[in-house]
Amino acid sequence: MQSIQIIADTREQTAGVVESLKLMPGIEVTSGQLKSGDYQVNGWLFERKTLVDFAESIKDGRLFAQANRLAAHDQIAIILEGRAADLAQSQMRREAFQGALISLSLIYRIPILRSLDPAETARLLVFASQQLNRNESAVGVRHDRRPKRRRRLQLYLLQGLPGIGLQKAGRLLEKFGSVEAVMTASAEDLMTVDGIGPKLAQSIRWILERDRGID
Repeated sequence: MQSIQIIADTREQTAGVVESLKLMPGIEVTSGQLKSGDYQVNGWLFERKTLVDFAESIKDGRLFAQANRLAAHDQIAIILEGRAADLAQSQMRREAFQGALISLSLIYRIPILRSLDPAETARLLVFASQQLNRNESAVGVRHDRRPKRRRRLQLYLLQGLPGIGLQKAGRLLEKFGSVEAVMTASAEDLMTVDGIGPKLAQSIRWILERDRGID
């Protein structure tokens, strides 16, 4: 089974999630400074918030400032961690809590996932990676409707290359920074991207160079 690679922000090293991940077989956890989110899995960023911190961020207004920054990324989700009892001392009204969830999911279009504790958060990250990998392998096709956002459009274009699904398209864009840079990259450079071997790299170059008379 292919190992799962997870990047954990340096601020998360004492959260308990990293410790749980390291106990799981086939999971490779590395530490790094993420500009957004707390964990990076298959190109997706996951922001972890305890229910207590979530309630406090609603009260002091931090939540929606954070949501604006997070919404700039197309592949991001929030993990809410904790039990309902954790909110007892916050005196947060149920309506305010639900209103925040509605705003995040419907207005900011940020998926909200739930976990009970750090151990379940770790399992959730692993399940997410497995589901994303499974979806890329099973679907591997572009949607009929062109995405509106710039990054989604870039990913859409890259998925037109042979053997490139959503996840590999994301890795290509992260590596080279633009669609143009991907299109002009050599086979050797393409092979530096995780999941792209010699055969796939040559296939991509063959497609891109064909119009110049190279068979």
